[in-house]
Amino acid sequence: MRGPLVVVGDTLLDRDVEGVVNRLCPDSPVPVLDETAAADRPGGAGLAAVFAAAAGAEVALVTALADDAGAARLSSLLTAAGVQVYGLPLAGATPEKVRLRARGRVLLRHDRGGVAGEPGPPGEAVLRLLAGASAVLVSDYGRGVARQPALRAALAATRAPVVWDPHPRGPVAVPGVRLVTPNEPEARELAKVPPGGSRLAVAARAGQGLRERWRAGAVVVTLGGDGALLCSAGATPLMVSAPVSAEGDTCGAGDRFASAAAVALAGGALVSEAVQAAVGAASAYVADGGVAAALPPPVRDCPPVLVGGGERIGAAAAGAVVAEVRAAGGTVVATGGCFDLLHAGHVATLQAARQLGDCLVVCLNSDASVTGLKGPDRPVIPQGDRARLLAALSCVDAVVVFDEPTPHATLGWLRPDIWVKGGDYATGVGDGPGLPEGELLRRWGGDSVVVPYLDGRSTTDMIAAARGERRRTGPTGDVRPEPAGARPAHPTTKGAR
Repeated sequence: MRGPLVVVGDTLLDRDVEGVVNRLCPDSPVPVLDETAAADRPGGAGLAAVFAAAAGAEVALVTALADDAGAARLSSLLTAAGVQVYGLPLAGATPEKVRLRARGRVLLRHDRGGVAGEPGPPGEAVLRLLAGASAVLVSDYGRGVARQPALRAALAATRAPVVWDPHPRGPVAVPGVRLVTPNEPEARELAKVPPGGSRLAVAARAGQGLRERWRAGAVVVTLGGDGALLCSAGATPLMVSAPVSAEGDTCGAGDRFASAAAVALAGGALVSEAVQAAVGAASAYVADGGVAAALPPPVRDCPPVLVGGGERIGAAAAGAVVAEVRAAGGTVVATGGCFDLLHAGHVATLQAARQLGDCLVVCLNSDASVTGLKGPDRPVIPQGDRARLLAALSCVDAVVVFDEPTPHATLGWLRPDIWVKGGDYATGVGDGPGLPEGELLRRWGGDSVVVPYLDGRSTTDMIAAARGERRRTGPTGDVRPEPAGARPAHPTTKGAR
């Protein structure tokens, strides 16, 4: 592959609620589901991206993310699965699909999120990404990403093979895509094929009609457990039968098919070879138990987005602040760190950061994250108290607690205009290394800066002093024991330690 596999489309938050039904509701003749387990996962284009990443591909996802807790959860899940997220602004709420299940079968699906919002335009980083892709998969779920004019122009211009997984409510594919992958009902509806004739004959007419109308290289109509019918320029379609026949949960099988075809094309396969690989992958997916068994452990086990008490703490609070500032055309600023034993150096950094924009969101390492970074004796102050102390500062508008080692997943959802760090993380000038988040900020056109810090303030030194020790921090941030009676040096410390 010369570049990443790029997935473009609408991402939803899927939630499966498993339970048991042993009785009917006393006030209505409906079953009562006693919940036993629940799991979140990316849906739509996000699920296709996770499947491709699990197959070993380098995957970037271009999708629209709202300013709410659902988008925060999606960003966390996708990042944990190894997917690079390029988020577009999204008006409204994150779409969610909640499936209530018992004994492996869906009793009810509850959709929420309302009418689809209008995705914002892509930045230069997204356009460069599409130009350098090894293959592109458009996973359209009819919520607007595939309609975005600048994205469509970039898709039409890319030299990479494009796989288009359509939706009846979505737009037509851009001209020249390599492969379109509708299922049987979608193909009939999109091609406007009247009923009549055998199943294969109807599928062939729909596939050929759609190929000619959309000016696509080929159309493959998926036929469930029977395989798929590939319609290309030749008069006779190619029937690819499923290697195994299995009954089971087919949710996500179309995404598995399309992602496998895109991965194969990215590796240089012919269209017919890609379709054969996709049929095999989708058949094995259903036979092995569907989405619950197919998702890699980092997605299944990813902890939920952490929230705390208080109106200014948590993903929902941060999302509301960010949405209000963006709607007014303001500048969103974010910073992050452990903030263990809040001191004057922290406050100086936060005040300087707030002056750069119209709101300041603090991304706070959770207790587990701090322990992983600094050892079993840290943090001294638990995350709930640290979050409340930060939220009480007039310069802080919201606090989001994250559980990962880095704030990348949180930043991918917040998409701040400016990311700020204090201390000696980077000089900000010359040829020295920049902030590790700098490359991430460039995905949406954001900037990263360093602000001055107060010399002589250090959480590490404060802890040492409280324990009766005397320590000094070296010029590169290493902590050195100092003999009793020695004169303490001025430490050079990182601003949010």
